[in-house]
Amino acid sequence: MIRGTHSDADAAGSGPCRGVREVPPPAESGVASWFDADLADAFAVPIDPADVAKGIDNLARCALDPAPWIRLLLGLRDALVAGFGVKTTQEVRRAAIADNAERIDFFRILARSDRELILGEDDRHLDFRLSLLLRVRPDGSGDELVATTVVRCHNALGRVYLALIARFHRLVVISNLSRASNKGWRIEHRNLG
Repeated sequence: MIRGTHSDADAAGSGPCRGVREVPPPAESGVASWFDADLADAFAVPIDPADVAKGIDNLARCALDPAPWIRLLLGLRDALVAGFGVKTTQEVRRAAIADNAERIDFFRILARSDRELILGEDDRHLDFRLSLLLRVRPDGSGDELVATTVVRCHNALGRVYLALIARFHRLVVISNLSRASNKGWRIEHRNLG
């Protein structure tokens, strides 16, 4: 099982990931029943009141608007997994469009509330869920957005795939949260709807 460890290494505000810190997966999340999965981790970033007022949908779109290097990484991932029966991002996006599913980029929205969006996809090798949850910071000093990822593997290929991408996954989540925060929770590239 791949588990994140609680670390406040970036909480002091140094480095390019200023403000993003690893936290225990939040018990109040709609994906809490998945915390015994093959991967469960969570990262939080402080959110100013003006940004909270933009709503969970806007915050999620900003958090899922990746840097160009992440788009290149996704393209490489798609090229590598296509021959193994793992869905590519384009296949996931096309299926969501065909189903007329609500989505952000290729992420299908599975559930929503005023303070949380749950996105995800099921595949024959693994199922994943991503929760983006607005909550009060543990110290009560304001709000934070917590990105929680959980993955359940169904077979050996799913476990191998997860082992290969786990380290990149952490970098992508931290980068996306940091980038969104640094941009003031504005989307610069394109509409991800």
